Amino acid sequence: MRKLILLALLLAAPAVQAAPRAELKVHALFSDNMVLQSDQAAPVWGTADPGQEVTVSIAGQKKSAKAGADGRWMVKLDPLKAGGAHELSIGDKITFKNVLVGEVWICSGQSNMEMSVKSSNDSTTEKVNSSHPKIRLFTVPKKQADQPEHDVVGAWKECGPDTIDGFSAVAYFFGREIHQKLGVPVGLIHTSWGGTPAEVWTSDRVLQSRPEFKNFINFYSQRQEKYDKDLAKFKEDAEKAKAEGKPAPKAPNKPMKLSCLYNAMIAPLIPYAIKGAIWYQGESNAGNAKLYQTLFPSMITNWREDWGQGDFPFGFVQLANFMARKDQPGDSNWAELRESQTMTLALPKTGMAVIIDIGDAKDIHPKNKQDVGKRLAYWAESQVYGEKAVVYSGPIYESMKVDGNKAVLSFKHVGGGLLAKGDKLAGFAVAGEDRKFAWAEAKIEGDKIIVSCEQVAKPVSVRYAWADNPDCNLYNKEGLPASPFRTDAWDKKPPQ
Repeated sequence: MRKLILLALLLAAPAVQAAPRAELKVHALFSDNMVLQSDQAAPVWGTADPGQEVTVSIAGQKKSAKAGADGRWMVKLDPLKAGGAHELSIGDKITFKNVLVGEVWICSGQSNMEMSVKSSNDSTTEKVNSSHPKIRLFTVPKKQADQPEHDVVGAWKECGPDTIDGFSAVAYFFGREIHQKLGVPVGLIHTSWGGTPAEVWTSDRVLQSRPEFKNFINFYSQRQEKYDKDLAKFKEDAEKAKAEGKPAPKAPNKPMKLSCLYNAMIAPLIPYAIKGAIWYQGESNAGNAKLYQTLFPSMITNWREDWGQGDFPFGFVQLANFMARKDQPGDSNWAELRESQTMTLALPKTGMAVIIDIGDAKDIHPKNKQDVGKRLAYWAESQVYGEKAVVYSGPIYESMKVDGNKAVLSFKHVGGGLLAKGDKLAGFAVAGEDRKFAWAEAKIEGDKIIVSCEQVAKPVSVRYAWADNPDCNLYNKEGLPASPFRTDAWDKKPPQ
């Protein structure tokens, strides 16, 4: 009887259901049409039920991992050779098709990186000729975050007339050169935002660790405090206006916080396997070039450390010529920013595309993005992919020797030789101990340039292309322009 009662109770009791399993998810960078980086271990990651085993399969290899207590899992695929297409399977329900293996590049910066193919030169022709199915495009949506995030929204797309119009022109023209020269698939991850300074692309950890950034951090803090006060007053005024039937006041503009784009548009991409990064930014930091000397290399080092791939290649674009041309030598914020960019070449595996000759005096967004992409690609071909015969840089100032009333300048990256485009060299100025600059005569003698000026008996400093929009014409014979430079480190104020 007792057994029958227990059995009846069990049958009457509601069934106990197992907790539903968490949906197996994978990071947004893994989708149809993706490109995986060749010849290095490629992480694949996502979320699942804690303790759930996830198996990833591609090109004959299988890798498994268990999700941790936080539900996160990751496997690392063995290095794959360039090619495809493959299928990437994750578990028994997720399969991504048309997967290629090749060269993956992060493409970031501000508006000149964001500027689309549609807005660049010859856009109609470029669109018609953009069918490159082995170039794949991924655009990270604009977003800000207070803390590092784990995922983004987006999907890979094949490059072609239906997808290229709104994509970054510099990224596309760079990737096209690489694809055509190497003959391998190329993946371009575009993550940029116009008008942004480098500090919002740098992590809070790095900014807080350097004493040079203390004043910088205080400025942002004070700006945020002011915004918070203005916002509170706006809400109060808006309520009052609503009650009195008056027009609503204008809301204050919300400022970006330090690290906000690193948190939302860089951190979520880590640790996707990449070959390197290209960067076009600096206009928004031109008012404080001295700080940029520390900030920019700190940002690059920050990305490299957090990615965990060592010193991956990092190419960047020097600011173009812009604004009205001046008839006398003088100081220039943009020239100082270009100098800070050039100094960043001291970091290993960095490269710089000089575009002092293809800007637009009246447009901060010059439309010739083809040559920008090509010059970045020359650096990558030579320094990243080992094509040592490629001349990837124009002349860069190396040293100065004073000989009487003449300054003798030496250069690196002279290529096949120094060249003046035009009747004679332009853009050189010289000063003595009084720091008063005058235009100088400059002549090419072999791989040297001899600079002199009747007004300066003993040269102390030489500057070249030291202006927002300089008149300058020094190249190497391969057609790459010399980088602007100065031989001094003088402050703007002359000695008293």
